[in-house]
Order: sequence, then C-alpha cells, then structure tokens
Amino acid sequence: MSAKRKNEHIDLALRSQMPQNEVDDRFSYEPLLSAHTDDTPQFITFLNKQMRVPIWVSSMTGGTEYAGIINRNLARACNEFGMGMGLGSCRILIDDPSTLYQFDMRPIIGYDAPLYANLGIAQIEKYLLLNELDKIHVMVEKLSADGLIIHVNPLQEWLQPEGDRIKIPAIETIKSFLHLAPYPVIIKEVGQGMGYQSLKELLMLPIEAIEFAAFGGTNFARLELMRSEPARMELFSPLSNIGNTADGMMEDLLKIVNEGIEIKTKSIIISGGIRNFLDGYYFISKCPLPAVYGQASAFLRYAREDYDLLRSFVSNQIEGLKIAKAFLRVKAI
Repeated sequence: MSAKRKNEHIDLALRSQMPQNEVDDRFSYEPLLSAHTDDTPQFITFLNKQMRVPIWVSSMTGGTEYAGIINRNLARACNEFGMGMGLGSCRILIDDPSTLYQFDMRPIIGYDAPLYANLGIAQIEKYLLLNELDKIHVMVEKLSADGLIIHVNPLQEWLQPEGDRIKIPAIETIKSFLHLAPYPVIIKEVGQGMGYQSLKELLMLPIEAIEFAAFGGTNFARLELMRSEPARMELFSPLSNIGNTADGMMEDLLKIVNEGIEIKTKSIIISGGIRNFLDGYYFISKCPLPAVYGQASAFLRYAREDYDLLRSFVSNQIEGLKIAKAFLRVKAI
C-alpha cells in the first residue's frame, strides 16, 4: 500500500503544481496550532434553537409535488446534521390548505432545529391592508414554524411577467408587521442583496435575523427576464447585473456596527454566492454578529437526487469546516 501511494505521488506531483496567483489570500494557514479534530458535535445557539453546524438551508421552493420531495430531503438532512431551514414561499398554502403536506417539514426536521415559513413582502403588504394578518399567523402555526421569513424582492416582482406591484416602501410594511407579529421575523432579499442604507434601516429594527441573499448566487431578476419575451429580456437585462455582493454587504455591516448605532437585529445569515465551506467560514469569522452561512442552489443540486448524494455533500461540507476551523485564520484586511 505504501509503494502504491508513493507511486501515485510521483505520478501526480507535476500535475498538482499551483500558480502563485491562484492562492486564496483570505486566510493564513497555521499548521502548528491545532490537531486533527474529532467528530464530537459542537452545539451552537442560533435563532433561539440548537444547531450542530453553522449551515442554513436557504429558502428555495414549494407548491409542487417535486418541490415537496426536495423539501423532505432537505428537512431530513437538517435533522441528521443539525442545520436550520427556511421554507420556500408558502403563499400557495394560504390560498390552498390542501398543499400543507408539501411544506409540513416539522415532523421530519424535528423540534430542536430552527424552521421558518416564508412569504413575500407583497403578500405581507396585501394582508396588512386587508387587515387579514390572521391568515399568515394561522399558516405559521399550521407549520409549527419558529417564525416567518419575509423576502423583499421588488426588482424581481417588477420584472416578473405576473409580478405583484408593491404600493408601500418595504421598510414601512416591515415596521408595521413587526408590531403585530407574535413570532420572530427574518428579512431577506432574493439574490440582489441590499445596500448600506437598507441594511442600516433593518439593523435598527428588532428582527431575529437578516439574510443577505446577496448578488452572486441565483439571480431571480435574471430568472424572471428569461421567462419574458426576447425583446424585453434584452432591454432590461442590465438591471439583472445590479446588486450587492456578500463581500460588499459584510463591509457595510462592519461599517454600520462601528458607527455606534443601536443594533436591534440579533443575527445574520450570510448567503448569496457562497460557493463552498471556505466562503462560509470566511464570512462567519468576519461577521460582528452571531452568524451562520446559507446556501440554496448548492443544496438544490443534490436534494433532487438520491438522499445519499445530499448526505455526502453535507457531510463533506462539515468536514471542510472542521479543517478550516483547525488550521485557517482569516487575515485582517
């Protein structure tokens, strides 16, 4: 076995040469400061629940049979590995209670992990204006969810062929809803992220968490344009290139915290363009508030297939996080 390994080293040595310009200079590699870690779970408190790893399954899909299968696979992984989960938009559940089984993930994920329902800002505005918030509250209760994610997506709605029109600035709707919601609330974007001023406005509100949903992952503005007529897609496509990256949002967050204003938001979910566990570890390490990192498309790629593929993907991410925590330090830049 040793000879085989040595021969492999000889064969692969030249092929494994790395150009210096490909170094990931976000980290300092410190090989002397830790041992190989064991597999003992390290519980963390996040969103008032216990998680075993700092990984969040970001809101993706719902409302179809196929989406139900995907959600069940994801909930199973959350239960096995101790992750938190945001459901995809639950709008259809309010209109059609018979779809509950496609969203009812609490029996699978268990009661220890955080699970959040999800509605768009347009629906929140609608039910506020109609004085029908009880419909939202009943939905959250049916799902045994810990709270509600509100996704703020005005650019997507404007470019969507069937999109809703938002009549009131989202920040005003959020403030009104927070006064009336009997459960925790998370605010997120859907792929464009948010700028300094929007982030600052949210941080001053008693929100359970802000999810970045930054530019660099799935781009729902572009997705909606791809569903449009070719002429409209060509004309409006420059808008889909507008957004705030996770790097930019983290710098804004650090700047706002250092300004000394009263921060009422409790936690951050860093998502949008998080390609792997190194990205996640990097941003969690930099974040001045309690944080986990979230992924959507990366999970979706495996959740559509056999569960063992999803299980292997999550297990490898967790192993990568252990390696990073043991031997990598984020550079002060």
